[in-house]
Amino acid sequence: MTVNRPAIALCLGLLAAFAVITPLAWVINTQDWGILMMFVAPFAVYGLIRLARRLAEWAGVGPPPPSY
Repeated sequence: MTVNRPAIALCLGLLAAFAVITPLAWVINTQDWGILMMFVAPFAVYGLIRLARRLAEWAGVGPPPPSY
């Protein structure tokens, strides 16, 4: 079961990113009041980063090696 965890985590992360970013970008681009959503965008991205970290922990994937 642990062999599939990284693939499942990747799919869930991509699905969550698509579900959050696509409507947000659509509203910003098409609605007059969409510019107010620019204040929401950093919090949405921060939430996606937190979700990605939790999914990586769940999948058992460590942080990437440092690049010097």
